[in-house]
Amino acid sequence: MTGQSIYRHLRDFREAFDKPEQFAWPEISHGQLMMMMTPKKQHQLVAHRLRTKLEPQLSADLVLMIETDMEDAALGVLRVPDLVVIDEEEAAADDDAIDPRRSHLVIEIVSRSIPTNDYEGKLRDYPAMGVPHYLIVDPRNGTAVHHWALARRNGLPVYDSRQHYTFGDTITVADWMIDTAGLPLYSGDGQ
Repeated sequence: MTGQSIYRHLRDFREAFDKPEQFAWPEISHGQLMMMMTPKKQHQLVAHRLRTKLEPQLSADLVLMIETDMEDAALGVLRVPDLVVIDEEEAAADDDAIDPRRSHLVIEIVSRSIPTNDYEGKLRDYPAMGVPHYLIVDPRNGTAVHHWALARRNGLPVYDSRQHYTFGDTITVADWMIDTAGLPLYSGDGQ
């Protein structure tokens, strides 16, 4: 079975899947279907605050979307970013999933349950998918990392630049400024 046929099989299964209520829609990467818990309210509060800080800065031809499928079928990867800035034209297109090469920024909010997904799996997949800016926001410890500058290293797509931040800093991504003051840390058993 080829990588493409495995991906098509997993994609078909995902579409027919009766998702349990406590799970988010599965992602697909490297021949695996990955199930994650639905984001908890603390995770969603961080997403909301990031959205309210970023959305007013977007030009009229850009849209900020939440938890929307982003697919590169040729790579066999389907991700569901927490937040993604895309062209309005792409948002209005007939396809069900976002073309990652039409994205401008992906923001992932690290969950307590699977932090390696954002720091490893998505850090591998997003440059391969052509996402120009990837921002990881981590409410577990109040940090963020901006990755950009697509390059190739050892034949693999990677981000050539990164900048670390702590909550309270203002993050610069392209022409946008994201003030992280007021982003909450996880507490208790929140995700």
